[in-house]
Amino acid sequence: MTITCCIRYVIDPYKKDDFEEYARKWLTIIPALGGDLLGYFLPHEGTNNVALAMIGFECLASYETYRGRLRSDAASLANLKFAQDRKFILEETRTFLQPVRAR
Repeated sequence: MTITCCIRYVIDPYKKDDFEEYARKWLTIIPALGGDLLGYFLPHEGTNNVALAMIGFECLASYETYRGRLRSDAASLANLKFAQDRKFILEETRTFLQPVRAR
């Protein structure tokens, strides 16, 4: 794994259970479509409206292939519709990170 996509979500804190259901569905969808899911993380202490997901890929091209699969997968599309219908995600941003390695 050479890059990690860090997805930062701003969620409605009163709909945290909906976000958790959404995240649990991705636990099987993401690996099936080629992402190396490092995890979904819910707010626990401190800020109550920020959640994270971390997904690893070999390179940006692998990420783009994965994104294409997401757009045509029935389970993925159903989960995205669930989020749109329930409106618990207020903002979503992606940052691509690379690991620091010893020289």
